[in-house]
Amino acid sequence: MTPRNRAMLEFVLDNLVWFMLLAVLIIFSVSVPNYFQVGIFANIVEQSSFVGVMAIGLALVIIAGHMDLSVESVAALSAMVTGILFCGAGIGMGIVLDPPWLMIPVSLLIALAAGAAIGTINGFLIVKVKMNAFIVTLAAFIWVRGLVVALSGGRSAQDLAPAIRVIGIQRIGYIPLVAWIAIACFVIFSLIMAKTPFGRHLLMIGGNQAAAFRAGIKVDKILIIAFVLAGAIAGLSGWLLAIRTSGATANLGVGMLFNAFAAVVIGGVSLKGGVGALPGVYAGVLLLSAINTAINLMGLPPHFTQMIHGGLVLAAVLLDTFKHSIRQKLA
Repeated sequence: MTPRNRAMLEFVLDNLVWFMLLAVLIIFSVSVPNYFQVGIFANIVEQSSFVGVMAIGLALVIIAGHMDLSVESVAALSAMVTGILFCGAGIGMGIVLDPPWLMIPVSLLIALAAGAAIGTINGFLIVKVKMNAFIVTLAAFIWVRGLVVALSGGRSAQDLAPAIRVIGIQRIGYIPLVAWIAIACFVIFSLIMAKTPFGRHLLMIGGNQAAAFRAGIKVDKILIIAFVLAGAIAGLSGWLLAIRTSGATANLGVGMLFNAFAAVVIGGVSLKGGVGALPGVYAGVLLLSAINTAINLMGLPPHFTQMIHGGLVLAAVLLDTFKHSIRQKLA
């Protein structure tokens, strides 16, 4: 195979999810009534924001060769903390800051801190105590959701402060502000992964942790940072969810973990670690959102969404194995 053909094949393998997204949008635009509209596409981008932000942190941990099943519950915790402090009805305390614009950065910092705290606990137990990441984060998935229920007493926080809620109704062009926030997160962390030592070291650790250690990389430090970032980013996702729903409930975000995981795998992040790029993850999130929107427009039962998502995950894992075998032959 010539170098040019090899480069073209590598490009196709690395960006296959974008071609899939384009194909799906074309097929649905032709076959589904009322699909080809600016408002529909804007809705696809908006609906992908919350899972998309969560998927960023999950992708970082998987690229590092580990797993974090706690991100869904962490997002719910951050949303509930935001709701309790800044909602005016239900269990909300109705805290008001002066000037009101301070409520946005303060509430965001609190949500990020709550998520980072859980990420720190996970990272410490996994990296320092040497516990299995799957077990630790599965336990966190359970106990953090229990903490959310305990904090709320099973009740909801309602009527989020207008100074914070304004983020959920603002638009830049046709795209909601929350979607721009998600896009900005993908751009920032894509640059971090591509242009900084942290990103390169994370990929090296996921590819071969022992070799990374021998190369002088501070493996434990990088891994703990990855788990802290995953928690903080999940906290951001929860903050955006609280804004979208103008409050929080004990079951907020249920099922988001599986959609985030599906987006990460479909987006080309290898479960073996050491392979993956965040732009592909964003394409995976958009792909799932585009399919969900088409199913809703066609009036099909919700279980069709679950079936298709499951099939896509299996296809993505098979594709990952296929790409790995091709790259081995090309090496």
